Amino acid sequence: MHVVILAGGFGTRLASVVSDVPKPLAPIAGKPFLAWLIEALAAQGIESVTLSVHHQWEKIRDYFTAHPTTIPLDYAVEKMPLGTGGAMAFALSRMPADAPVLVLNGDTFVTLDYQAMHVQHVARKAVLSMALRKVADTSRYGKVVVSDGVITAFGAGLPGEAGLINAGVYMLSPGIFSGRALSAAFSFERDFLPKYLDEIAPVAYMAEDYFIDIGIPEDYARACRELPEIAG
Repeated sequence: MHVVILAGGFGTRLASVVSDVPKPLAPIAGKPFLAWLIEALAAQGIESVTLSVHHQWEKIRDYFTAHPTTIPLDYAVEKMPLGTGGAMAFALSRMPADAPVLVLNGDTFVTLDYQAMHVQHVARKAVLSMALRKVADTSRYGKVVVSDGVITAFGAGLPGEAGLINAGVYMLSPGIFSGRALSAAFSFERDFLPKYLDEIAPVAYMAEDYFIDIGIPEDYARACRELPEIAG
């Protein structure tokens, strides 16, 4: 299985505590968050990874040149910011369109059986599978509505409202973007999913264990405490 990791964002909300490196290189117990993520992928037998990069991408390349991973790494370098959807489409255009591709966010760690997600994706003949996670407060992420295992709607979350959220893990089948009127830069979550939701009928895959998004200082601090024990 091939994986694309979206690692090109500017990390604006985290700049107050991590300003000298791109967000995926935010240090956790002596090594970058992205290294923890790639090691977890290696432990599940992932064969190769493409890092979709833009902001300070040379620092990411230089780190992994000095600290080689057991998984071969490739870089899809955006000449301009493409958004999550544009980054996915650009990375997919560089690889054979003959098998589903797993796409992860480079600032999110989810304890998930990726192989099982792949099996379900193929069995359901899905165009898109999305990992969902139940949380106690959906206000930061928005909420996802599911019916019979299919995602039917996205809505605004509310403070103190429990529900399902998008965990930022996607299984994409080849051709998901083909034949659609899309600009080079677009948001997968805001521009693509709402427009094509009924047509694609994304299949839900439940992530029931550890979930952390280091996008804000509070959760980055929590990751510094928790991730070495969870992923170590």
